[in-house]
Amino acid sequence: MKKLLIAIIALSFSACGTQLPEIKPDVITASTLHDTDDPAIWVNKENTEESIVFGTDKDTDGAIYAFNLDGKIIEEKTLRGMKRPNNVDVAYGVKLNDSVTTDILMFTEREREQIRLFSVPDMKPLDQGGFKVFQEKRENEWNLPMGISIYKSPKTNKTYAIVGRKNGPKTNYLHQFELVPAGDHITFKLVREFGNFSGEKEIEAIAVDEELGYIYYADEKVCIRKYEAEPDAGNEELACFGAEKFNRDIEGIAIANNGKEKGYIVASDQQEGTFNFFDRKTNEFLFAKNLGTTETDGCEVYTGYLNEKFPNGLFVAMNDNKNFYFYDLSKITGTN
Repeated sequence: MKKLLIAIIALSFSACGTQLPEIKPDVITASTLHDTDDPAIWVNKENTEESIVFGTDKDTDGAIYAFNLDGKIIEEKTLRGMKRPNNVDVAYGVKLNDSVTTDILMFTEREREQIRLFSVPDMKPLDQGGFKVFQEKRENEWNLPMGISIYKSPKTNKTYAIVGRKNGPKTNYLHQFELVPAGDHITFKLVREFGNFSGEKEIEAIAVDEELGYIYYADEKVCIRKYEAEPDAGNEELACFGAEKFNRDIEGIAIANNGKEKGYIVASDQQEGTFNFFDRKTNEFLFAKNLGTTETDGCEVYTGYLNEKFPNGLFVAMNDNKNFYFYDLSKITGTN
């Protein structure tokens, strides 16, 4: 009986990921009002110490919070009055017209069924109030956008948004939009429908490896799916991997680009309370880490120098207590 009890306790610890040593965050952000979900890191290339971490507060009275590297809220950069913003991403040097480029912040606004787009760091809207998506299907929440990621093509220099939804068909679940310069704003043009869906739960987390040209997204209870990022490269699924390494829901996905095809695909194992790291080139599982967060939805990573606190890169993870955790990347990967 005693041996059986010990075995049950050991299985219990294994199920929640506590067999892994916990890595403590360097910074815990100030709290949002409601429900944190997904982060994005904007690097100020003129002064990296003034970089911003954006994070969604997923509520009807929602917001895109802006945090400095100490985790304090930058109120003048925070976007309030959003209707359930879900996932967020940033991109650099996007064309507004033939002579003007800007860095951008993009996110889904689920309850308004649209994509929002703002310039960074001045936070001016570039979308004329928002761009409606998935309007051709209105039953069963097919029209409610959730996941989003940006792809800036090294081949054409065009910028694209890849958008997922709350529910949808077994094929062509994601839409890819080209961002079209329009003078002082940007319009969206649908260029591709692609992506398999199991029908098991939903697809929320999307990440793009720009250097290698791949899109990864989480079919939450099934696998990480992989496709070509160029819209004309074909819609064949390249891989469906990682399922056996997750307890249940595969959540946030981030790409750690260490250059020359090195680095990691990182995905949150939500119910396990850990993060799984896969090889960026081969997609093979490498290791898991316990970062002390609970029920993590979104994560993001930057692999360069930011400041003395984050000299080796920054990893940001959503925590289920209305906040985000910041880590120096080398504490997680063991490299510097």
